[in-house]
Amino acid sequence: MKKRLLNLLLVVVSLVLCTAAAEAIVDHLDNTDDMGPATRHLDEIALAPGVKRDWFFVEPPPLPNRRPVPESWRELVRRVEASGITEGTRRADMFKAWNAKFVGDPCRHDYLCGAPGHLYVYDPPDGEQRPPFRFLPDATTPIGLVTNDWGFRGPPVPFERAPRTIRIAFIGASTTVGSHFQPYSYPEFIGNWLNLWAADRKLDVKFEVLNAGRESINSSDNVIVMRDEVLPLRPDLVVYYEGANQFDLHTLVPDRPPGPTNRHVLPEGASCPAQPPAAQPGAAPPQPSPLQRLAEYSALARRVQALLAAREVPGRGGEYPKQEIKIVWPKGVDERDPAIADAADRAKLPVNLGTILDDLDSIRSATEQSGAELVLASFIWLVKDGMVVDPMRNHGILEHLNHNYPGFRYRDLERLAAFQNRVFAKYARLEKLPFIDAARLMPFDPDLFIDAIHNTYAGERLRAWIFLQGLMPIVQGHLKDGTWPRTLPPAEAPPSFKPREITFDCKAPRAPR
Repeated sequence: MKKRLLNLLLVVVSLVLCTAAAEAIVDHLDNTDDMGPATRHLDEIALAPGVKRDWFFVEPPPLPNRRPVPESWRELVRRVEASGITEGTRRADMFKAWNAKFVGDPCRHDYLCGAPGHLYVYDPPDGEQRPPFRFLPDATTPIGLVTNDWGFRGPPVPFERAPRTIRIAFIGASTTVGSHFQPYSYPEFIGNWLNLWAADRKLDVKFEVLNAGRESINSSDNVIVMRDEVLPLRPDLVVYYEGANQFDLHTLVPDRPPGPTNRHVLPEGASCPAQPPAAQPGAAPPQPSPLQRLAEYSALARRVQALLAAREVPGRGGEYPKQEIKIVWPKGVDERDPAIADAADRAKLPVNLGTILDDLDSIRSATEQSGAELVLASFIWLVKDGMVVDPMRNHGILEHLNHNYPGFRYRDLERLAAFQNRVFAKYARLEKLPFIDAARLMPFDPDLFIDAIHNTYAGERLRAWIFLQGLMPIVQGHLKDGTWPRTLPPAEAPPSFKPREITFDCKAPRAPR
């Protein structure tokens, strides 16, 4: 009997130790982005003159503005998680300064009414609703985002430029700001490598980067971001990279129903759609499964969840079966060489490219008037007709392509992505802008992507490396002809940005209007 108990104890202890070891290994793998997928493609990227391959592996300096997260903010995250309204970027939303004009009455806002009674807001200088938010200034969030005094991701950047400083601004959306939990974004990598290059060449110059990107915004938002946030900091170069948030294939479906006139304001008497459905009287609220509870703390449980989810995926890594939507190409638009010069031509362009080009006109004009230069890039989509990925490891790619674009085939997405980049390239050519063909140069490797447009940390670094090679000739040209570093007159007062807190209770009885 004693021997049997000892054997049983040995088995239990062995299982516990093996499980603990496996948990530690999986947790390490989940929280340490392997550079392997990027390294195996590194030599496919031709190096610009003066760039050294070893720099790819050099991390940017630690952020001096990274600081402990306030416990009150961690509690705010717990309140969001307890609410059950955690899809999208709900946790990160609590640490944004929302445009007060965009918010209006938060309890009548179809997205923000789900917030746990607390928001940060700011008053836009010109009373416009765009952009919908900025990041809180000089903050370190529980999600991992670190911002400077201007609410931009990354290290501090002084308002007054030091002598012999070259400043490069990056504008765009989520693919520019990067995933909040990743240590650095692609502009931060580029800034570090440029300073390594300057030190290697013994050049008396310093490079600073401004990452003005933020998730969910579009080209019209970026016009305001440029005017109110970026240009007051007087960059020398502005890099525009975006091509997803206006990529609406329904613009090629003539019989589509019209969209709502104001998609953010709830009708009078309507309840908040973001709130979970009300339970029936006496019914217990829905409870997470034991596996869901365990997955909050266990990397192994999360792997089991992913495995079970992969088993439910149709197509075994290929395109899901779908009721196909027929797209109709607009009359008069040459798919290989579209006319984009005048308003009538632009009005025919699909996926909102007419609006994007008009906004690029505004951004380009403002950039040039400030004495800076605009750089345009093609946008990277991981999609091909007939593409098959690992249904477990690349589950996010499958979800993004098949759930975000229901009814549209991979071939439709591939076709329109290529057309969009053709338009960007032609615009750059007509306006004599530098153009970085990132979509052509980025390896088509699912292991570099979280979904069809966002990169893993290895992919983020490789994309930054591609942009560096495209930017080097521009930088070297300006240094050679003496136009950089610029000597600028004293700057005006820095732009004002003062977020404030608001609290509200959307469940409280409301006085009739």
